Amino acid sequence: MQPSLFPAPIPQTFTVSKLTFLIRRLLEENETLQDVWVQGEVSNLSRPASGHVYFTLKDANASLRCVMWKTSAARLNLALRDGMEVEVHGKIGIYEPQGQYQLYADRIRPVGEGALFQEFLRLKAMLEAEGLFDKERKRPIPEFPKRIGIVTSGTGAALRDMLNVLRRRLPLVEVILVPSAVQGVEAPPALVKALQSPILQSSDVILLARGGGSIEDLWAFNDERVARAVAASKVPVICGVGHETDFTLCDFAADLRAPTPTAAAELATQTTLEDLHFQLSTFHSRLTASTLDLISAKRTELSSLASQLRRLSPSRRIQSERQRVDELSRRALSSLVHRIKLQSAHLNGTRRRLEALNPLAVLARGYAVVTRKSDGRVVLRVALASDEMKVRVSDGEFEVRKQ
Repeated sequence: MQPSLFPAPIPQTFTVSKLTFLIRRLLEENETLQDVWVQGEVSNLSRPASGHVYFTLKDANASLRCVMWKTSAARLNLALRDGMEVEVHGKIGIYEPQGQYQLYADRIRPVGEGALFQEFLRLKAMLEAEGLFDKERKRPIPEFPKRIGIVTSGTGAALRDMLNVLRRRLPLVEVILVPSAVQGVEAPPALVKALQSPILQSSDVILLARGGGSIEDLWAFNDERVARAVAASKVPVICGVGHETDFTLCDFAADLRAPTPTAAAELATQTTLEDLHFQLSTFHSRLTASTLDLISAKRTELSSLASQLRRLSPSRRIQSERQRVDELSRRALSSLVHRIKLQSAHLNGTRRRLEALNPLAVLARGYAVVTRKSDGRVVLRVALASDEMKVRVSDGEFEVRKQ
């Protein structure tokens, strides 16, 4: 065999870092691996103080290291634990210091949730095609409701949170509670019955709410019957189910979606007690300002009329007559005073004469009146005296006997 005139190419030699970099680039450029769902069993779960979550996803034949960063872990609505069968969404990458490929997770759901989500999408598309979610169907929420209806569990924390918000923001509002199951097979018909109850339909706005949970926990609010009952309600409905990242069919059918039950109560009370106080203060200020302006305008008008009256009135004659009135008043007063003095002198003279003739005045000077006890006749002389007599002096009387 003749030797080749061209030497064979020397194979390229990679450093570990460069080879790892090339592998990472291959993984990151693969669209399938950058948007992938992986099913498996959770093991080696770790939650360090950093807030990140580390675990291994495994099945009978292989295992895959996974990491979920703190920001994604904070939105996780699932109590992750070892041995749990889950479906994890994320992208495949490589941890270069150890040369290990791993899944960078951003969502985790229990096994079977994917089928529920597909059913959710199917129902959403069907109801959306019917126009059930059209914006034209949405009604405005009353700015100042007098009665607020609530459909939720009668024992859940969501009810307590909403009542606290309503009590704080608008304690004047009347709350109508129609409790209902919010989870399980009995929940959809119970929710429909509650939404259609006459007492609830007499309110100004309805709050449909429950706390957070998995898609299975919230599935009653994805029930077609419940979504149609929400859309058919004669009263505007605010739906506050789950957390901010949770969406249900009732959210789309409602007139307004709230991210949480607490937010639903806040959206139902757009005008708070503080707003009413502020408006009342504003109206008071406006009324005061308007009143003062009116008084000022009337005062100016009155001043103008007074000036006209002064120009048109016979002021000289009025001044002359005023002086004459003053003179007549002085004369009348002088005459009245003189007459009073004369009458007073006459009265004093008459009083003195009466006092002089008053028998009590005579008695006060030491005299006494003696009368017979039998007939009360005054004893003017000794011959008229009897055996028993009464003697009256200035301070009383006493009896005497003739000796």
